[in-house]
Amino acid sequence: MAHTKDLWWRKVKHADGSVTREKSTRHGKGKRYLAVWTDPNGDERSRAFERKRDADRHGASMETDRNRGDYLDPDAGKVLFGDLAKRWFTSLMVDPASEIHYEGVYRRHVAPVFDQRMVKSIKPSDIAALVRSVHDAHSPSTAATALLVVRGVLEIAEADGSIKRNPARSKIVRQPKWQGREVQVWSDAQVNALVMDHSEGLRAVPVIAAGCGQRQGEIFGLGLEDLDFEGEVIHVRRQLKKLGERFVFSLPKNDKTRTVPMPLWVAEALKKHIAAYPPRPYTLPWETLRGRPHTVDLLFRWSDDLHVRARTYGEQVWKPALVAAGIIPEPTKDKRGRRRYSTSRKEGIHQLRHYYASVQLHEGVSVVALASYLGHDPKVTLSIYGHMLPSSDDLARKAIDGRFNTDQSDSDGT
Repeated sequence: MAHTKDLWWRKVKHADGSVTREKSTRHGKGKRYLAVWTDPNGDERSRAFERKRDADRHGASMETDRNRGDYLDPDAGKVLFGDLAKRWFTSLMVDPASEIHYEGVYRRHVAPVFDQRMVKSIKPSDIAALVRSVHDAHSPSTAATALLVVRGVLEIAEADGSIKRNPARSKIVRQPKWQGREVQVWSDAQVNALVMDHSEGLRAVPVIAAGCGQRQGEIFGLGLEDLDFEGEVIHVRRQLKKLGERFVFSLPKNDKTRTVPMPLWVAEALKKHIAAYPPRPYTLPWETLRGRPHTVDLLFRWSDDLHVRARTYGEQVWKPALVAAGIIPEPTKDKRGRRRYSTSRKEGIHQLRHYYASVQLHEGVSVVALASYLGHDPKVTLSIYGHMLPSSDDLARKAIDGRFNTDQSDSDGT
């Protein structure tokens, strides 16, 4: 049974059998009362308190938890968040690019706040404050990733018995939500100008982006074997992905392959490109840096005969084309004479994917079909491009008026 000891007084038994209370050597020093209980292993455990009633309650609570199977070692929660984070990262089963992303967010935003904290000291309000600060200083997606990491580390703490409940799952810790903005679409003239301002060896890149809606990595990973000119489709089977400082071939985003209609405009651009720059075998690891070699007849190469790197393409080809098309201003130069372009995420090649979606919806392609071409869930496609859907008001009126034409004479001729 749990019991409480008075550390300031001790019982002294005398030769005549009488018992008196005398001051102990600790009298007046430190906490007076010691709660004592037995843990599930049969070992005696204890904790000191200022007040007797607090000690009584704690001892009774610990034995109740032991009997229910809810016992938590009081010392377990002293483990540092940073130590558990190391274990969490070794247990991750995600693609390498996601792991690198999680590690970056953890290093920049989570570790400075929680690394040296004991997990038992972390409260829901602490986590909510972290999420809010990252959200305000960076973006909802970065804040969501920070929460994912914190929640995952504390799941290990809960599973191992270091804490009773994961504070990251409290109701006050809210999941950051993506605040959708209406996508602004470039005009046909701007898209055409961007295409024409590309060098011949890479001109088909924006054509595929605007004509088939593919992501940049998917375009850079395209092989000759992915093009079906007879069937008028492109098979999106892989992407070129950067892992740290190296590259791999991997499945497209969300591990979903798909087939996209190939318009004549795209087919002609690709045939012209293939005739001028015949694709040759190119090999990279599959999915991970140690993955099996994967070889494709790569469509696009850089001047060094290697694959196209997104950053290099962006600085040396894409941004100059944006300037020539009048979408962004001329670059400035820094102190070292390097060009500095004034751009944001709104001027990336992803804009051509938005252009593709707008054209498809304007021409009556369904949201479900467009989602399959983009590699989206239909809900995602609708959330991003729903404002581009043509109004159905006229169609709704005509549908009823077609059945009940007010100008039509009554059937009896009156």
